[in-house]
Amino acid sequence: MAKDLYIIGAGGLGRELLQWIKDTNKVGKKWNIVGFLDDNPDALNEYECDYHIVGSIQGWNVSENEYYALGIANPRVKEKITTLYKSNGAKFASIIHPTAHVSEFAKVGEGLVMYPNSLITANVTVGDFVTLLSSNVGHDVKIGSYSTISSFCDVTGGVVIGKRVFLGSHTTIIPKRTIGNDAYIAAGSVVITNIKDGIHVFGNPAVRID
Repeated sequence: MAKDLYIIGAGGLGRELLQWIKDTNKVGKKWNIVGFLDDNPDALNEYECDYHIVGSIQGWNVSENEYYALGIANPRVKEKITTLYKSNGAKFASIIHPTAHVSEFAKVGEGLVMYPNSLITANVTVGDFVTLLSSNVGHDVKIGSYSTISSFCDVTGGVVIGKRVFLGSHTTIIPKRTIGNDAYIAAGSVVITNIKDGIHVFGNPAVRID
């Protein structure tokens, strides 16, 4: 029997996630999509969408029979919401698109979101509530909880990504580099050195911008 599923966040990423859940259901009906939770009741007003906002994020009462999918990209917001919901007993679904691939030798945490054609290869370790848009993660990579990897990124072998890291689209990280907790890598950057905690970088090669 399909399980009731709520999408947390009705922004762009949440609406994309809705489509990936629908694609998953086409393979085998796993989820009964109930609707979105968002603190902005007007978040869907300008968009065509066949599901509605059914409640607020902050005011929602968690039920033991419900599952949640995290449609939010901001790492700190992801941590805040999931910590709150988990403290109330919430269960989070991992949404892995049918065209995505996870190696049998990879280890992934709770609440993973993988977009179409995304790839997690051999001996990768992924923390909780990681969002991987359509990008490749090479062998032996470690990704900390709450991090978001945008589309068309190339995370090469042996890279270590800390917690709450954001990689903008088309980021490349050369092998065996370390990205510290809370770092922000702007779109199009090529990272050739280790990045310290909390640093924002941009460019080719990537340099500090804050």
